[in-house]
Amino acid sequence: MAEMGRTEILTRYRHLRAISTHHHNEALRFVPDSALMEQARRLGLTVGKMLVAESLDEVTLAYDLALYTAPPGRSRGMERYVRHAAATPGSDEDMMLQALLRARFSVWRVERRHETAGLVVLDLMRQDEVWLVDEHLEQTAHPGTSLAMRLSTPEAFAMTCGVVVPVDVEMMEEVFDTMLERVHGDADAIANDRRFATAIYRIAVMDALMSLVRFADPD
Repeated sequence: MAEMGRTEILTRYRHLRAISTHHHNEALRFVPDSALMEQARRLGLTVGKMLVAESLDEVTLAYDLALYTAPPGRSRGMERYVRHAAATPGSDEDMMLQALLRARFSVWRVERRHETAGLVVLDLMRQDEVWLVDEHLEQTAHPGTSLAMRLSTPEAFAMTCGVVVPVDVEMMEEVFDTMLERVHGDADAIANDRRFATAIYRIAVMDALMSLVRFADPD
């Protein structure tokens, strides 16, 4: 992968992005309406039994939580989908599925442009750098920008799982004030806790931050 040029990397990325999009669309069938509504309620996107959102982007936040998080003892939507998916072992479809299962959520800071394609981002919770390929972010995210994202790593490079939320110091202080009352452990434990993403997404909805970003790349 390191020896591939920009064109080859982007071609590979677009292929995997299409597979990822397919998997996410199919996985939504394994999210019950009740699970989606519960996540939407946590984000302040419901009035009574009705889903109320300013945009589809806000609803996508609820879907992300339903697919990638679950209370202790319950399976995630993505896990239920993988058990039913008929991907051939060793295929790109299977590789992408396994990468989605391992996807990690964090707050990432853009460090610099990658020398070939994409960006180098720093996981601010775990303090390690990741090569991220995302055509939209490569064009719009400047060094120093901080973003809450869930990333999968199917290749040497990582890809977003769809959700990108801009964050700043004030927002994260509010999040940590809430989290430290409920979650004990190191930064990795906090980042892996479903309430971390929920707290960030809830503030994003309250402050209408999703009007400032786009999700993933156009297919």
